[in-house]
Amino acid sequence: MKAALLFLTLAATTTASMPARAEPALLTLPAPPSDQPLPDLQQRGRSCVPMQHALNRLLAPVARAWSVSVVNSNGDLLGDVNGAMARIPASNQKLISTAFALDQLGPDFRLRTQLVQRADGTLELKGQGDPDLGIAGLQRFAMAAMGQGGARGTTTGPVNLMVREEPRQNWWPNDWHPADRAYAYGAPITRLALTSNALGGAVSDPYRRLETLFKKEVKRRGGNVQVQQARPIRNTDQPQQSDDQIVLHEETSAPMHALLSLANTESHNFTAEVLLRQAADQWDVRAASAAAHRWMQQQGIPVQGLRVADGSGLSRNNRVSSQTIAALLMRMNQHPYASYYQASMAIAGQRGTLRNYFIGTPIQGKFWGKTGTISGVRSISGILQTADGPRYVSMISNGASRPNATIGRILRTVYSLSPCPSSI
Repeated sequence: MKAALLFLTLAATTTASMPARAEPALLTLPAPPSDQPLPDLQQRGRSCVPMQHALNRLLAPVARAWSVSVVNSNGDLLGDVNGAMARIPASNQKLISTAFALDQLGPDFRLRTQLVQRADGTLELKGQGDPDLGIAGLQRFAMAAMGQGGARGTTTGPVNLMVREEPRQNWWPNDWHPADRAYAYGAPITRLALTSNALGGAVSDPYRRLETLFKKEVKRRGGNVQVQQARPIRNTDQPQQSDDQIVLHEETSAPMHALLSLANTESHNFTAEVLLRQAADQWDVRAASAAAHRWMQQQGIPVQGLRVADGSGLSRNNRVSSQTIAALLMRMNQHPYASYYQASMAIAGQRGTLRNYFIGTPIQGKFWGKTGTISGVRSISGILQTADGPRYVSMISNGASRPNATIGRILRTVYSLSPCPSSI
């Protein structure tokens, strides 16, 4: 496919109002200043000709398997090979779900897990999918249920505990491959997830595990407990407390900026899935994915061919083009929380999934990015700092051989041709 030469120009967008939440008013992405174009792709025929020629040469034997786009801070698409072709992105999908979550929830948002006591004495445990909730937290909940450790409320006789959890059909996106569900990276996505529902491999029944461990801890403290599953929570962002309930104990996650880093720097699937659902205020992954797609449109980002199927990229039904990802990176650089978004990424030769790559090269420490790998798919997108300012780079391969070598050559080429020379 012949490489398209495109130019990014200013375009008007309309941002739909988001549904009201129980949280304080949330910061939404404002229109950028007039000197910062929205990432709307238009056919203009402008590029960095030497860079375009270099990309064509690098990809000529295998171009059919690649989509590559390079954008500068002025909105020029400097180089593009098959950039409008939507491909399977693997974990580059997390760049969408984390941008969506940061914009909707803010950098200080925390996931909450609460134990509340109802007026009838029944206890209820409910949560939002904190990936760091562990056994120590469960022990503190058991202490609170027993009225120990200074917890509010009183408990006499057997403890009756209602556990509010998603139905089993919501634990995994239905298009995740059954084989993936046995591994830690494919653990079920639930509101009450001890150790992210992973223990070596995936925990196949997290509700039963939580029930067993909670009963064991209460028994160890001299009590006994009856546990039953309550109806699922529907469309609630925060655990809701009514006037006739007492919060006995609450555990909170790390703040959003730390959750973003877990999702992007370490490519943690469970965290990315939870952030997608919380940002959308929907625990049905199809509804949450549709909300993320709408948000992308509202930002003026080109979404031709975009298909959002999950938050982590484990689904092979996701589709996104390198132009869309590069435009998203540019758009988020205009965001009031831009520094949090960039800081959530891995760094070449230094941190996260890029810690062992590009060591000793000119791009070590200068590329902030997100990697993606599933069988037959290799992607990497991010921000390359050059002498001529940032370059928003997205590379997605489906079926390419030796993709890592090609990725390295492309990044070094982009770095060496910035600023764009008049000739090479």
